[in-house]
Amino acid sequence: MSSHPDPHAGQPVLATGVPLTDARLVVILLHGRGASAEDILGLGGDFDLADIAYIAPQAAGNTWYPYSFLTPVDKNEPGLSSALGVIDTLIAHVGQRGIAPDRVALMGFSQGACLTLEYAARHARRYACVAAFSGGLIGPPGTPRAYPGSFEGTPIFLGCSDIDPHIPLERVRESAEVCRTMGAKVDERVYPGMGHSINTDEIAAVRAMLG
Repeated sequence: MSSHPDPHAGQPVLATGVPLTDARLVVILLHGRGASAEDILGLGGDFDLADIAYIAPQAAGNTWYPYSFLTPVDKNEPGLSSALGVIDTLIAHVGQRGIAPDRVALMGFSQGACLTLEYAARHARRYACVAAFSGGLIGPPGTPRAYPGSFEGTPIFLGCSDIDPHIPLERVRESAEVCRTMGAKVDERVYPGMGHSINTDEIAAVRAMLG
């Protein structure tokens, strides 16, 4: 990660699906470590819904923050704050085009899933939906989770393997519980022995939320 104070500013943002002007919903997709915006945009094709605009920002160096999401938060700066700022900028951008947060879905895989949940928790409000594929809230065990705000019934999906090498199951459970406490309708699914990937059950569940 560069020493630049805002490393992800000015990185490309890719888009697919319908134009914003025609979109019923906008889905912001956040890629995992070592992956790309182009990779995660493929999810749009998997959902196969005709009236959605998908936008995917690119992380500098293909990594949103340098260390594990379980590392003390300050060690992952300035990447983490810069990444959260990218999401903020995108939500403001679509807002200027008349698309309120309740028509915005946030989702990501792995590092992008952690980022998705952390952003949503820090900016709790009614979203179209939030989906974390193999991720959890950011910070070491024991991190205080006294986030202000309410999800106001936002559907939130968390899917993960019980043996994911990067995401401890207890963090998935804790993250689901925090979201419930904040007023989300949480669909938490644990897949025995899956490994670190996205499966067809997860795609179907989130597609139903978007539909």
